[in-house]
Amino acid sequence: MLSQIPADARLYLRPTWFVPSPIGLPDGSAARMGNGLIWFQGYELTARKDGRRVARVTVPVTEFADAAAGLPDPLAERAQRLAANISAQRPPLLLGERTIRFDAPQVMAILNITPDSFSDGGEHMDDPQAAADAGFSMAAAGAALIDVGGESTRPKAPRLWEGDEIARVVPVIEKLAAAGVSISIDTRKAAVMEAALAAGAAVVNDVSALLHDPRAMEVVVAAGCPVILMHAPSAGDDPHENPGGYGDVVADVFDMLEARVEACLAAGIAREKIMVDPGLGFGKSLGDNLALVNGLAVFQGLGVPLLFAGSRKRLIGALSNEAPAAERLGGSVGLAFRAVELGAQMVRVHDVKESVQALHLWRGLADAGLSAV
Repeated sequence: MLSQIPADARLYLRPTWFVPSPIGLPDGSAARMGNGLIWFQGYELTARKDGRRVARVTVPVTEFADAAAGLPDPLAERAQRLAANISAQRPPLLLGERTIRFDAPQVMAILNITPDSFSDGGEHMDDPQAAADAGFSMAAAGAALIDVGGESTRPKAPRLWEGDEIARVVPVIEKLAAAGVSISIDTRKAAVMEAALAAGAAVVNDVSALLHDPRAMEVVVAAGCPVILMHAPSAGDDPHENPGGYGDVVADVFDMLEARVEACLAAGIAREKIMVDPGLGFGKSLGDNLALVNGLAVFQGLGVPLLFAGSRKRLIGALSNEAPAAERLGGSVGLAFRAVELGAQMVRVHDVKESVQALHLWRGLADAGLSAV
């Protein structure tokens, strides 16, 4: 069957058949996802051509090498590369004196300095010291990275002049950085990236994957900083615009992120400084979002750390009798836990203490599973 897949099809690989430990299993029957605590025994191999799926088969890890060798040559090479990416080490983020390791999942805390974000707009808007204090509390609660944003990216949010965005975020970043807190800047604008990095931010988190601003790639390359590339269907003012929809949302998001990773590598950004985010909720329906969560392990095939941002998002309300954003804690923690089960190396959250506690539980269960005899 695999030999009959067209050589010009697109191939995708998803780890499946997860196990708590390789201990007690036949040698070579389980593969490890990155340098984390997740083991699996099978690969779901999907091939697509001309917008439709032409094959899907699950292959045991023990049979994968032979199965890949039976594919047409271009696809055999791609299958082997995707499998290698899935199991490749995820080097730590080196942020000056701080290091963020990915052998266990990490938490990124959301600190919005906006009047109109969908969940916490206005909470820290007019008092930089209060906003910084909130960031300090998030760091003390266990957040590895504080994600500071000054512009709302909710649907139909008004565009903000870069000078106003800089005025919102820089005073807060300066206070956090002076205390040694690791910071990412959540922005699409090159001028804001430059100002935030100069103020002490260490990572750029761009919802447009460096496509919105023509200078964004240049700024990140010049700074030599890590970058988080998020999928959004539009690089325009409203990142949610998506009149064409998706053929297969998981494959379409993977393709876009793969292309952006390659563009960054070609521009001179080192692979160990790239993370990806599938952009849950950005121009995606409830069905699309659920498919992305269930297919999350596919994105390990990109060979870089995966950030998952599901906190308080619309799909939780849609499945919970339209619970408002402030009442989505249970769903947010549940999504974060599920994401790390499927390999997410970092989760972006509003509720840091509760999310850190959930990940401590996940780590304890994973350690116990690995040490079971």
